[in-house]
Amino acid sequence: MVWRQKPQPNAGTVQMLAAAVTKDPLLAALLVARGVDSFEAAKSFFRPNLNHLHDPYRMMDMERAVERIEQARLKQEHVMIYGDYDVDGTTSVALMCDFLEGKFPIEAYIPDRYKEGYGLSFDGINLAAELGITLLIALDCGIKAFDQIAHARSLGIDVIVCDHHRPETTLPTSPRERQHRLRQTEERVRPVRTTQGEPGCRLQ
Repeated sequence: MVWRQKPQPNAGTVQMLAAAVTKDPLLAALLVARGVDSFEAAKSFFRPNLNHLHDPYRMMDMERAVERIEQARLKQEHVMIYGDYDVDGTTSVALMCDFLEGKFPIEAYIPDRYKEGYGLSFDGINLAAELGITLLIALDCGIKAFDQIAHARSLGIDVIVCDHHRPETTLPTSPRERQHRLRQTEERVRPVRTTQGEPGCRLQ
């Protein structure tokens, strides 16, 4: 990751926003630097609602992921919600568990930072197999965990990867599928690109 300093925001816009919203020139400058350059934009920024979210089906393979989760609900499968140990990983697990609680048996799993390291771990997958998990939902990790996902599949565990990190070019197994799916990623995911990568949702 390379840090790039943004150019100084327009002084007139900062002054206008400070007068209309914050009364604080520094906060106004930070908002303008983030693209919040009007009263309405500031209102949306400080008072968000669900209508501001993008369509989740713009994420690649979201339809397949939803179908697989619905299958788990109907069959009452045992599901593991797996997230990384950092802030976006742990909060993703908390939110997903809160939403899925009561729909089917779930296990939340956060890997040990020092023993397992970042992302999907073989220890976590082996524990999932011992618990009878048949579906693992990986949040904030997994987009490059080829060996771990292959191991999970060998144990009869389906894996849904929902990760905002940029995928490798070797994501699919077949060259033809690779070209097709990377083109899908460019077409469907780029509009909701984040500063750290491009989000996606894949069923393995």
